[in-house]
Amino acid sequence: MRALVEAATGFPVILCTTALIVVVVFWLLVAAGAAAVNSFDADIDLGALGMDGVPVAVAMSLLTALAWLLGVGSTLALAVLPPTGAAAGVLRLVVPVAGLFAAWRLTCLFVRPLHRLFPDESAAARRTAHDGAP
Repeated sequence: MRALVEAATGFPVILCTTALIVVVVFWLLVAAGAAAVNSFDADIDLGALGMDGVPVAVAMSLLTALAWLLGVGSTLALAVLPPTGAAAGVLRLVVPVAGLFAAWRLTCLFVRPLHRLFPDESAAARRTAHDGAP
């Protein structure tokens, strides 16, 4: 348990841990009725990132959770199987950051099947793409 806490609060995974706390608080506010799932939809267009068709909160929550899991998992793996030499310090920084890019690709894959659950989002994305209207 101590290794997990150290992995989650160490640099650079602490950035994902902080974002995950914000995501959990947001979804608690949504569950309590104090916020709406589509609160951020007017702010960002996820089409350029390959995550269109779902609310921004859903896509970013999934991205944050996956980045945190991959970051903590890779940090724990490096703690169990420590590399030797000068590569150790570089790997401890590069592997969690690479987990962010892997999380982005996984989020793009996971968001595709969710299009059917959010028909309004898909229609808005198609309308924007065809009409050029917001």
